[in-house]
Amino acid sequence: MDLLNTLVDKGLRRELPTREEALAVLATSDDDLLDVVAAAGKVRRHWFGRRVKLNYLVNLKSGLCPEDCSYCSQRLGSKADILKYTWLKPDEASQAAAAGLAGGAKRVCLVASGRGPTDRDVDRVSQTIKAIKEQNEDVEVCACLGLLSDGQAERLREAGADAYNHNLNTSEGTYGDITTTHTYADRVDTVQKAHAAGLSACSGLIAGMGETDEDLVDVVFSLRELDPDSVPVNFLIPFEGTPLAKEWNLTPQRCLRILAMVRFVCPDVEVRIAGGREVHLRTMQPLALHLANSIFLGDYLTSEGQAGKADLEMIADAGFEVEGADEVTLPEHRAAAVAGGCGSHAEAGCGSHEGAGCGSHEGGGVCGTAAAVATAAEPRTDLVAVRRRGAGTDLAPNA
Repeated sequence: MDLLNTLVDKGLRRELPTREEALAVLATSDDDLLDVVAAAGKVRRHWFGRRVKLNYLVNLKSGLCPEDCSYCSQRLGSKADILKYTWLKPDEASQAAAAGLAGGAKRVCLVASGRGPTDRDVDRVSQTIKAIKEQNEDVEVCACLGLLSDGQAERLREAGADAYNHNLNTSEGTYGDITTTHTYADRVDTVQKAHAAGLSACSGLIAGMGETDEDLVDVVFSLRELDPDSVPVNFLIPFEGTPLAKEWNLTPQRCLRILAMVRFVCPDVEVRIAGGREVHLRTMQPLALHLANSIFLGDYLTSEGQAGKADLEMIADAGFEVEGADEVTLPEHRAAAVAGGCGSHAEAGCGSHEGAGCGSHEGGGVCGTAAAVATAAEPRTDLVAVRRRGAGTDLAPNA
């Protein structure tokens, strides 16, 4: 297929596809799906080999968020029956992180619900970062605390944070349909603050909220322009008790096409399969590893993921290998930019939580008129399991 040959060539050169080419990937038929995966897989292997980076979430503060993000189980007015608790103490968070690191994770993502951190919150998270790094000096720590005020990103970096996550979630044109309590521009500003402070920026999207193909391409092109080092791709988990509980718009095939499109647009960036992979990719998860080079291990913020042992077996069975702590995730040109303390503005590179989500959003927002997509199967509500273990509980975590 000429389209796929063109996209592979551009991906190997870090050249931006046209919007028409990106849209064409989303419009391919199920008959062409394996060809699409194979083509995007060539780009993934060129920049990242067969390595899979493991990330582990620690939900520092769960529920009771004042923001009204429609996709979120922690949103204002949510009736989802999730865990609700205030800030974990630094030693509690460090113990939770240790479980993920023992399972093979090399990055710990510290997430807290809310509009954004107070200065006292930044102090609290800084103490948590130091506690984690005292036990595991080589671990990467990504903070995900919502909208940042001036100077907060710099303080987090001084405390030892390596990265900051704040997702765009959807296109600028439809963002107002998701939330009224902050703007798309607020989110862009926070990603830019992280860049400016020398943190590795992490910013992604949520698919499956009824958005059009154009919306998906718009947000991924916006991410390419913002140039984060990692792009989490979340698939809406339709929690009962949230506005989008009935939105079941995804098939495994559509999820794979979305991941392929992201890989073509952001070829040399860490593409992470985040919240919802078990719900929507299901038995097709191993194929997605040919597109993304990063996943979350174990559970998410307010929902449970598949067993950590099953994640590791899946990676091995698919012919991939877990990325070691001593290996550099990013290609040399991007890694050098991060090491230089200038964020990750490579030449051609590519929350409020659950509203900050660290790539683990577990809800969804209304995103304009739905495109004509493959008809989704019957809703798999049996796969939406509320997290009842790990951080904030007395039960052992899943890692």
